[in-house]
Amino acid sequence: MRAYRAMAALGFILGVVPMTVNCAAQQEGGAPAGFERILRESDGRFSKHGWNHYGPGYFDLDPATGVLTSHGGMGLFWYSAQAYGDFVLELEFKCADVNTNSGVFVRVPGVPTSDDYIYHSFEVQIDDASEGIHATGAIYDAEAPTRAASKPPGEWNHYRITFRGSRITIQLNGTTVVDWEAEPRGKVTDFAARGYIGLQNHDDRSPVSFRNIFVEALP
Repeated sequence: MRAYRAMAALGFILGVVPMTVNCAAQQEGGAPAGFERILRESDGRFSKHGWNHYGPGYFDLDPATGVLTSHGGMGLFWYSAQAYGDFVLELEFKCADVNTNSGVFVRVPGVPTSDDYIYHSFEVQIDDASEGIHATGAIYDAEAPTRAASKPPGEWNHYRITFRGSRITIQLNGTTVVDWEAEPRGKVTDFAARGYIGLQNHDDRSPVSFRNIFVEALP
């Protein structure tokens, strides 16, 4: 911290602005180059246009801040406007407490009409109370994170999820925790080449919040 303050002071003297980490979901004023904000914003107000919900529970949206907060479950709030093949997804999430359980689903194959989608798509887990293949940063029930990198409950975390071909790379708060050549494993019996992105509302005990959701479709 002292070193950073010294650098900042030197930068002020020299007229140079210190460099910061360039994370898409941390930028304001619209989507970064190449990314699309998929939680719509118009005239400074956010809406859930393009999103649908399957199953019990729901997500509240604060139209002023763009923060989604889960209620009840187990359900899936999914972006129905576009299915993605290869992509980079960036978002921020915040846990109410250590028992918060949620996840980010990728390549959900088709419109969810039953809970069957959980066997045909991968879930990037959010659960600080669990370990291994069920911990935050894991591909749920399939691939454990190499290290713990989440922040304490009440603080915002940043996910960068890259899915190219069958390779999934997960960065949590700037640390690569998974770099995996995906295969059917655990609860997943097969997975599609493209599909929808979804956010899980798990239960009423400990809600999760999401904000700053950006996607870049890769060629």
